[in-house]
Amino acid sequence: MAPAFEVAQVLDKHWSQVQHSGQYNTWQLRTLDAVRRCRSASLGSHVDGCTSCGHLRISYNSCRNRHCPKCQGTAREKWIQAREEELLPVPYFHVVFTLPDTLNRLCLYKPKILYDLLFKTSWSVLNSFGHDPKWLGAQTGMISILHTWGQTMSLHPHLHCIVPGGGLTKQGKWKHAKSDGKYLFDVKAMGKTFRGRFIAALKEQLPSEMTKALVNTLYKNKWVVYAKQHFTGPQSVVEYLGRYTHKIAISNHRIKNHQAGKVTFSYKDYKHGSIKKEMTLDASEFIRRFSLHVLPKGFVRIRHYGICSSSAKDKSALVIKEQLPAQVQLQAANTTKANPAAYNPKQCPCCKKETMETVMHFNRRGPPLQWREMAADLLACIGTTGE
Repeated sequence: MAPAFEVAQVLDKHWSQVQHSGQYNTWQLRTLDAVRRCRSASLGSHVDGCTSCGHLRISYNSCRNRHCPKCQGTAREKWIQAREEELLPVPYFHVVFTLPDTLNRLCLYKPKILYDLLFKTSWSVLNSFGHDPKWLGAQTGMISILHTWGQTMSLHPHLHCIVPGGGLTKQGKWKHAKSDGKYLFDVKAMGKTFRGRFIAALKEQLPSEMTKALVNTLYKNKWVVYAKQHFTGPQSVVEYLGRYTHKIAISNHRIKNHQAGKVTFSYKDYKHGSIKKEMTLDASEFIRRFSLHVLPKGFVRIRHYGICSSSAKDKSALVIKEQLPAQVQLQAANTTKANPAAYNPKQCPCCKKETMETVMHFNRRGPPLQWREMAADLLACIGTTGE
């Protein structure tokens, strides 16, 4: 069901105010403008046609921006399908590294440096604990996903990490984590190590910003590393990734009302048992909070490390699977394809074949009156060429 209200509507209604407020940089404005114009006449349109049955479909163009609430579904499904083949038939853990709110202003001032350090330090902690014989004594891996928001769209940078419950020893042998892969590492020890290494790295990167008072405050704070209950298998990991990989600060379905310059949206209050509540903000404040989560240009928010990295995962997967019992591999094979099929733009809604091809493009002025005849002729040419 289509949402009653959208982020794009809020942006469009108050766009003049956004442009002249002076509080957004050029990259934020460019991103917000793309979200505002997504799937509207201002971005133009196109015609898709089925080379099998001749069905025609005209649609507005999408902005394809990774911050857009309307453009994440297809990208998410493609990414998940690619990951399904790479997952190992072993338990996985969900580990979360969170930056203290003391660093929020610095995150707004130097987001690329802070977020890069969050990735690097988190992996440094997991990698060193993995190599330590006290905890594992093997090379582990990590799939990491950056989120920068809390439920009310406040700045809350944290890294979701999917970590296999074991690793490869120097001899190339698979070694389960403690308790047969049911326990990873001590979160309190990881928190202290995470804090020390992040502050040390930050001193090197931003020496002028790291005043003695700030350093003392950071050391006084408790840095949170949270390890959730392990996933039972690859299918659980796929379901989790489906919820988190291409998630954005707020979905359109959470917006409950937009009128008189106010925006009301729902959120979960995790401090009080995940109770669903509603919050109303001025539209300008709603847009400001949304813009906090526009990542720097070209910033990679999903990264792979260790035995999960692009350079090692294929070789590692073969070595590990050869060492696991046949029964475990069979169970994994039977569960990794359980996700229902997502919307496929290549599938024809009439004949259900994956034979939809884009045959025409239009600018913001829209299609000519004879667009159906023109599209049908082009589709016939494509069909003839294909034969």
